Amino acid sequence: MYGENNGLKKEIRESIKVTIKRKDSNLELLSLYDNDIISNKENFYNSIYSGSLFSKKKIITINYGTDKIINVIKDVVDKYPENILIIIISDILEKKSKLRNFFETNAKTVCIPCYLDGEKDLQIIAKTELKKNNINLSQESINLLVEKSNSDRDNLKNELEKIKSFSLNKKILELDEIKSIINFSGEYKSDSLINECLCGNIPQYKKILSELYINTINYIFLLKILSNKIRRLLSLKMSEQNYNNLDSLINAFKPPIFWKEKTIIKKQLSVWNLNELKTTIHEINDVELLCKK
Repeated sequence: MYGENNGLKKEIRESIKVTIKRKDSNLELLSLYDNDIISNKENFYNSIYSGSLFSKKKIITINYGTDKIINVIKDVVDKYPENILIIIISDILEKKSKLRNFFETNAKTVCIPCYLDGEKDLQIIAKTELKKNNINLSQESINLLVEKSNSDRDNLKNELEKIKSFSLNKKILELDEIKSIINFSGEYKSDSLINECLCGNIPQYKKILSELYINTINYIFLLKILSNKIRRLLSLKMSEQNYNNLDSLINAFKPPIFWKEKTIIKKQLSVWNLNELKTTIHEINDVELLCKK
């Protein structure tokens, strides 16, 4: 699975695990990173071919998969070990990616692109979850939730969980209550902080940062916003040569970009080049790894 939509990749991965576990409860789960395989191939092969005393089936998840592991993956797929399922989670992979091309063309593998959710996708997720829990929100409140999610279904679901907890004794919630529940003002400033940063507007960036510091900063949330926005800019930059101007590029982008963001994104695209965005993505990945340790 590759692409910017981390929430969708997470859902698909968990769905696969649940489906297999229904058929065989004795399931062994292993999680590795791309660098783990590169630094110790022997250990990776042992994790695949060594038997288990407690389980018949094994799911091995490789996080942040890149072309660096293509030869190892080809070798494993050719030998096709029984009762082993390998799930590779990657960021954006270009069409020329060896890993992507192999998984798209090999009969033994499946390749799933996971693009960012569009406004309609997020609306459906929100409405389905609210209906399932008999919670009544206005369309304006739902629009606010979708806008605040930064095209990330994980963010949306986190906010929906807050609303579900708040609504245990009250099923009809007003817009002001929703703003209060999801800490609208603070997180709105977080989004503005990242946008000013990516636009290179340092004075405004410092001003918002000082205001956020007073109220304490949710660093993980900031990192998620930054990661999603950089990935979207990278995807746009990779397609830029196919369009006559930035307006055409932004208007044609899928999923559609909110009209409020178009001017900001146009400015950001003029500030960043492709190599800078790729380098920043790798740096963000390193920070995410440190956060998980």
